[in-house]
Amino acid sequence: MNDMNHPEPLWRPSPDAPKHSQLGRFWRETEARAGRTFADYAALHRWSVDEREAFWGLYAQFADIRFHRPAERVKGPDRMPGTAWFPGARLNYAENLLRRRDDHTALIAVTEDGVTARVSYRQLQRQVECCADAMREAGITTGDRVAGMVSNGVEAIVALLASASIGAIWSACSPDFGAQAALARLGQISPKLLIASASYRYGGRYYDCLDTVRTVSKELRSLRKVVVVAPEGEAVADPGWVAWSAFVDRPGAAPLAFAPLPFDHPLYILYSSGTTGPPKCMVHGAGGSLIQHRKEHQLHTDVTPDDVLLYVTTCGWMMWNWLVTGLATGCTLVLYDGSAAHPSLGTLWRLIDDLDITIFGTSAPFLETCMRRRTATWAHPSLRAVLSTGSPLSPAAFRWTQAAAGADVRISSIAGGTDLVSCFVLGNPLLPVYAGEIQCLGLGMDVAAFDAAGQPVVGTQGELVCRRPFPSMPVRFWNDPDGSVYRRAYFETYPDVWHHGDFIEITPRGGVIMYGRSDATLNPGGVRIGTAEIYRPLERIDWVADALAAGMVRGASEEIVLFVVVADGEGLSRARVNELRTVIRREASPRHAPRRIVEVPDVPRTRNGKLAEMAVTRVLRGEGVPNREALANPECLDAFERARDNLLAASAK
Repeated sequence: MNDMNHPEPLWRPSPDAPKHSQLGRFWRETEARAGRTFADYAALHRWSVDEREAFWGLYAQFADIRFHRPAERVKGPDRMPGTAWFPGARLNYAENLLRRRDDHTALIAVTEDGVTARVSYRQLQRQVECCADAMREAGITTGDRVAGMVSNGVEAIVALLASASIGAIWSACSPDFGAQAALARLGQISPKLLIASASYRYGGRYYDCLDTVRTVSKELRSLRKVVVVAPEGEAVADPGWVAWSAFVDRPGAAPLAFAPLPFDHPLYILYSSGTTGPPKCMVHGAGGSLIQHRKEHQLHTDVTPDDVLLYVTTCGWMMWNWLVTGLATGCTLVLYDGSAAHPSLGTLWRLIDDLDITIFGTSAPFLETCMRRRTATWAHPSLRAVLSTGSPLSPAAFRWTQAAAGADVRISSIAGGTDLVSCFVLGNPLLPVYAGEIQCLGLGMDVAAFDAAGQPVVGTQGELVCRRPFPSMPVRFWNDPDGSVYRRAYFETYPDVWHHGDFIEITPRGGVIMYGRSDATLNPGGVRIGTAEIYRPLERIDWVADALAAGMVRGASEEIVLFVVVADGEGLSRARVNELRTVIRREASPRHAPRRIVEVPDVPRTRNGKLAEMAVTRVLRGEGVPNREALANPECLDAFERARDNLLAASAK
């Protein structure tokens, strides 16, 4: 049967998946230790949130988290925020990632020009040893901040692990950030050391970063040293700066030592997008990030030491932090630096075969673009799973990706955020995959969809919330001594409940459908509409390259304005406008049909590929968009300002 109530799965687990997957093994061990059986994943999940202390304690043992000193208990009393996890424990994040010391490949660095480096676990340990020794000589100690404006390469991983081994706090921006965007972030945390790329390549073009590094380093008065990562043979430009190669060239480096630190010791500082105000500085703890990532890698993604894992990301996106922790499994990480579409959209698909990649992670916009542009597909013998995040993956893109990747490949859409540097909902090697639907709620994550009355609902849209604490909640926000900014960010709407700001639906079978940011929810005629509901009917229209919906207030009501990027250069004719309205009315509802449809050359996105709907909403309201440099393409907002003026002029006639 294949109807709306009983759709056919795109993928089913093999009959022996419970026996061979790590989730299946954990399930069996948990039943044995808990003295009970779990009839299905929903029962296991319910136990993991009801018995949080037992779950996280058992998982720490299952994952063999390395502690210098064991915890007094798994957790203190529940507080949102403020729960103490593994109080009294001492561990080191870097030690847990560098436990493998053999010649197995740890890192493969790839640029648009091809593979640039292969580093074994033995070599990685030595590089971290030298970098940590250099950091200590530069005066870096526990609690100091080390800032990176670096490309996604070996140096970034080494710098993070060296910082973590000492107990310093890492914080990174992508080198394509302008000076002001970088300073809006790094200027808040007063770093002592800056590690910066001298240049990078993207889309076949060379970009020099030295002017930006000069500006940033002059403004960061706290800096003691600037280290520049430059291509081999290229001299460091400014006096007082040191080349990375010279910084880490330490034949007599002291043996690598791992500082034993509290479970919640700060590991890194990540930032909100900054498109609606100054970026918030989110401090994430070492233990919480480690155990949460390990759970997601082992149980939900089924990463093993034999896997080759690629997640296409920059160092400024949380998925880079998520990727790095993959070293704790002993697998091989592929670090890709460059455009995913250069010289063609087939580049990454060919890379899968060239490097025998088994788990491929990317953004939903990349897969949607491959689908719309009809990228050639072929079988990928090594591939086991495709991961997607950044925005909701449409049902059509699910189906296209399944066909492109192969029938045996699991398509795992995942969703969470920088706020928790991990996921609320994600994949599962023991459950089927349905088009447009994330497989399950994460173990240990008490996720629900709340209606307007703050009650949990199933089978209808609601606000994504998490009702109980979890280890990867931010330890705190930087420069927020009383925690008021932190509490306002997540706990103002529902007291003692994490309010994430996404609009979701939990299906009766336990899957999750994402509808986008709830702060971008439209409200025509008093009816709440998620923007994803408008985008999905457009998936099969070949001439639509991209789209963004926003609300424009007219008197006491809100009108939906749909901005469309046309793929074929034929423009937005009256017939095409009617086609768009008709398909949206038919496949969503008449209320979803936009009052105005406007052609634009591009739509704004954050640097990790998410649609910047709130930025457009601010433009339509006549408000300024702060921190435009936080967008990947801020210049496109000029077209939206012109469109707003034209819409206002037309309505005044």
